[in-house]
Amino acid sequence: MAGTLHPEIFDDLASLPQCWDVPAGANIFLSRTYLSALHASAPANMKLHYILVRRSGIPVAVAISQFLDMSRLKSFGERDNRFKTKIRTIVFRRFASNVLLLGNNMLTGQNALAIVNGENVQEIVLSMARALSQIAERMASMGKKPHLTIWKDFRQEAMSSFNHPLFKDYFKFSTQPNMVFAIPDFWRNEADYVATLHKKYRDQYKRARKKSSELEKRRLDLDDIRFFRNRINELYHNVAANAPFNTFYLHEDHFYELKRAMGEDFLVYGYFDAGRLVGFNTIIRNGTDIDTYFLGYDEVAQRECMLYLNMLYDMIGYSVNNGFKRIIFARTALEIKSSVGARPEAMYGLIRHGNNIINRQMHRLFGYFEPDVPWTERHPFKDLAPQPSTAGEGSQYQAD
Repeated sequence: MAGTLHPEIFDDLASLPQCWDVPAGANIFLSRTYLSALHASAPANMKLHYILVRRSGIPVAVAISQFLDMSRLKSFGERDNRFKTKIRTIVFRRFASNVLLLGNNMLTGQNALAIVNGENVQEIVLSMARALSQIAERMASMGKKPHLTIWKDFRQEAMSSFNHPLFKDYFKFSTQPNMVFAIPDFWRNEADYVATLHKKYRDQYKRARKKSSELEKRRLDLDDIRFFRNRINELYHNVAANAPFNTFYLHEDHFYELKRAMGEDFLVYGYFDAGRLVGFNTIIRNGTDIDTYFLGYDEVAQRECMLYLNMLYDMIGYSVNNGFKRIIFARTALEIKSSVGARPEAMYGLIRHGNNIINRQMHRLFGYFEPDVPWTERHPFKDLAPQPSTAGEGSQYQAD
C-alpha cells in the first residue's frame, strides 16, 4: 500500500493517543480501558510497552508488548517434583529470565495486535518487529537485555505473515491449545446445554450441582472486591502455586483495578460456605465472546464441592443465558474443560534466544520453557447437530 509505515512506542499510558482505539477495534484486550487497568496493576516483574503503527500519519495497527523479569520471582511453580523444579529454576535464572513478548502473557488467544482491514498484514508485522527490536535495545541499555524474544498466540492461518527472512532465526512452536467453547444458536438457556449432553456427562453435571448445593454464589461489586481483597489473593495464590510454571504473579489490587476501569465488562463471582469465601472466578465480556480470567479456590471446598467444575458450568450458563457466541476457556485444565464441551484450538508462536548457540538448540530446549501436559480429549455432546467451529470470523488480527 502507498505510504510509509512508522511505528511509535509508548511506555506511559497517559501519553497514548486517543486514536489508539481506532485500529484496536472491538477487541477489549487492546482497548485503552483494559490497558489502563493493566497498567495500574501489572505484575511487579512486568514492564509494558504499547506500539502504534501509522501509515502516512493515519493509525493502522496497535500491539502490546510485555517485558518479564523472571529473576524477581521467588518461584516458577511448585507442582512438579522438587528436583525438577530446582533444575528449571537454575536454568531460567541463568539463561532465560529476561523475556520480551509481543502479546499478552496474561491471556490466551490472538490478542497481540490488531490491524485495520485492508492493510498489508506482513508489512505491519515487519513494522512491529522493528519496534520490538527498539524495545529490546531500550531494555538492554537498562541492563535488562532480553534472553528470549517471543511472538505469542497466533492461529495457524496467521503464521504465513511471518514468512520473511527477518524471522528465519525464530523457532515456530505450538503450545497447549486454547480451549474454546462454541455456543450453538439454538441454545437459549443452561437447560438446553444440559439436554445436549451424553448421559455420562449429564450425570456429571447433576452430581457437581448436588455437591455444591449448600454454597452461596454471588456477584461481587467494587466494594466487595476491596473488602475481600486479602482472601481473594490468598485463594488466587492457592491455585497459582500449583501451576506447572508461572512467569508472573498478579498484583494484589489487580482485580480491583480491572473492576474499577471495566465495570460490567469485568465480572467477579464469589462462592461462600457458611459466609466464608471459599472460591471466586472472573470473566471478561469481549464482544460476543466471554473470556475466562483468573480464579482461586480453597482446596477443601474444591474437593468436597467439585467447585472448579461448578465454576465452569456457571460460566457456560451465564454465557448461554446472555446470548454470547463463544467462551474462551484458555489453556489450563484441558481435560476437565473438554469434559464440559470446550474444544482445542491450536495456537502458534515464534521464539528466539539472544545467544546464537543456545538458539540453534531451541527445538530441543523448548520443553523447558513450555512444559507439556498430557491430556485426553472428551466428547460430551450427543450428535444432535454439528458443533460450530471454534475459529473466529473476520480478519485474522481483528477482534472476533
